Amino acid sequence: MPDPDELLVASTSTPLTRRHNETDPQSTPSSSPPPPLDRSFSPAPRRPSHLAPLAVQTRPGFSPRSSSLSLASNVSTSSLPGAFRPSNGSVLRQSVATSAPDNVTDPLDVLQEIIGVPLRQRDAERLGGRDSSSDQSEIVDDVDFGSLSLQEFIQVNDEPPAARSIVHAYSAVSVEQYEKEKDKFDDLHHSILVCYKHGMALWSPLINHYQACDEVLKSVETYLTSFQTDLGAVSSEIETLQSRSITLNTKLENRKNVENLLGPAVEEISISPAVVRKISEGSIDEAWIKALDDMEKCSKAVEMKLKDQHKMKAVRDMKPLLENLTKKAIERIRDYIVSQIKALRSPNINAQILQRQSFLTYKRLYNFLSRYHPKLAEDIGQAYINTMRWYYLNHFTRYCKALEKMKLYAMDKHDVLGQDEPPRRMEGRHAEISKDNLLQGAKTTGTPHDPYNLGRRIDTLKEASPIALSAYLVEEDKSMHYLETLFRSFNLALVDNASDEYSFLSQYFSPNSYHQVSRKLNEIFEPAFALGQALTKSLTEYTVDCLGLLLCVRLNQHFAFELQRRKIPAVDSYINGTNMLLWPRFQIVMDMHCESLRRASASSGRGATSSLLLSSSDSARQSAAPHFLTQRFGQFLQGILALSSEAGDDEPISSSLGRLRTDFEAFLTKLSKSIGESRKRERFLFNNYSLVLTIIGDTGGKLAEEQKEHFERLKQAFSNER
Repeated sequence: MPDPDELLVASTSTPLTRRHNETDPQSTPSSSPPPPLDRSFSPAPRRPSHLAPLAVQTRPGFSPRSSSLSLASNVSTSSLPGAFRPSNGSVLRQSVATSAPDNVTDPLDVLQEIIGVPLRQRDAERLGGRDSSSDQSEIVDDVDFGSLSLQEFIQVNDEPPAARSIVHAYSAVSVEQYEKEKDKFDDLHHSILVCYKHGMALWSPLINHYQACDEVLKSVETYLTSFQTDLGAVSSEIETLQSRSITLNTKLENRKNVENLLGPAVEEISISPAVVRKISEGSIDEAWIKALDDMEKCSKAVEMKLKDQHKMKAVRDMKPLLENLTKKAIERIRDYIVSQIKALRSPNINAQILQRQSFLTYKRLYNFLSRYHPKLAEDIGQAYINTMRWYYLNHFTRYCKALEKMKLYAMDKHDVLGQDEPPRRMEGRHAEISKDNLLQGAKTTGTPHDPYNLGRRIDTLKEASPIALSAYLVEEDKSMHYLETLFRSFNLALVDNASDEYSFLSQYFSPNSYHQVSRKLNEIFEPAFALGQALTKSLTEYTVDCLGLLLCVRLNQHFAFELQRRKIPAVDSYINGTNMLLWPRFQIVMDMHCESLRRASASSGRGATSSLLLSSSDSARQSAAPHFLTQRFGQFLQGILALSSEAGDDEPISSSLGRLRTDFEAFLTKLSKSIGESRKRERFLFNNYSLVLTIIGDTGGKLAEEQKEHFERLKQAFSNER
């Protein structure tokens, strides 16, 4: 076990020797920290240097790694924070100098007491104004004890020149005095040991911190090494993926090029299984129609390929499949259309709604059928025509029977202009009506009316509602009507249904031409047209209602204009046939009125008993008041002119009115001859013509203006003669 004094000498002499031999403390990593610069040198003789390794061995071992944080170089500042970097010398020197224990005497003060000279004051006087830190460095650098102890160093006379100037002052001190002051040296030795232990205590946390940092750096180094290895593997995988991506891109481009070349050709002659399943088993709806279009498109493409002499096996294989699928589609279309046609025969079915929802929505089904199976399409079309023919005939027959139950005003041969006054000819009318009219059950004379006055009957032409009376309302209606009401209701319903049917036929049977569609319509409505003409004939055959006949003529013209506006010329034949029934009857009735006036004129002699005479008394014969027949004629003429305001020159109304007017004037002229005085005769004629002119004064039109001018001339002629 070494002596404590030897440890003290070794701890103080070894750093000084090494400090003298080193010029840069950072150049030698293994050097120990130098002593403080302000510490005095001991004069004691130096002990043998074999104890120096023991001092080194007491230090903690350092890792032999070559890391920048290796503890072998305790003055390195390359990888330590600023708080741990030594500014001048080792950390031990600074810790001993700056943080000595409070209960330990400063070693420099002990040396000053031994020597007897204040070293700080003497050194300051000797060194002058030089920096203390540089002087201390020079003293440490110049003093070298070699292998001598402090006592031996003092006794040696051949010291180096630089050291002799410093130690010379101590030569007067004898060894005996040193022995006497050995206690002081013991205190110095104890102080140094305490400082050394305190320095080692300060060094231990730093060493532990350095070791922890070294372990962290080891783990970081391991992590970085592993990361570098992984990064290399990832880089290799990326290169592999990049090469695979280039290969896939090349394959994709090649596939796209092939698809651009073969895709259209393959899609053109291929059909998906979903389309086949839909056509074969699916319900008929919009998706079914789309699948049918896809199949037809594929069939056309295959036909074109076969016509172009393409001997591709795919085309030959697709042809039988498409043929079978087409047959299946034709079969399903046939069943669907036939089921819808059967539905039209259901009771209380609305054909227009069924046509829009079931037929027109899927009208492409019949178009497909007409292209791929024309004979079947023609048979189905004929079945539809027969069904609708029955449908319209059934419904219009019921409607016609309902109209026949309506109450009508009876106008027969007793309602002509030249007949007696109504109160005198009401007896015995019912029996004559029942014999002369087919609708005797519907006609009645119970309600009085004026057959010569147009009145509000003209509103039938101006009625805003374009809808015909329903059969239910007709059956419930108990009021009286004129014949034009029945005529308008039936023909308006007929024209509206014919228009809807023509529109449906034009859309559904679109491959057919205009003449074929018109032929189909006439074939469907032929029974209904015949029923309408029969109704018109029954209404007009025995009537003398000339205003009602002319109203029917104007209604028929209105229907013709409406059909032209709707661009449905297929009903022109029915309109023309109705005109052929109305105009001749109108002419006949006008002739009946003329004949009645001629008969009245012939029976108006002086001795006749006709009621058309003014009176049997002498005072009545001399009256100039207008005749009641003039009132009747004026109202009848006003009604004819009001209904002829827009009449054309090709109508027979003008000639008929000319004949009627001539017979009326002849009647008045012959009737005026019964008056004895000429002035009263002239006044009588003036009053009658003036009344007629007053009645027709509000009418307009070309024909009305001609009649007003004529009666104005007659009025002026008899006015001047008065």
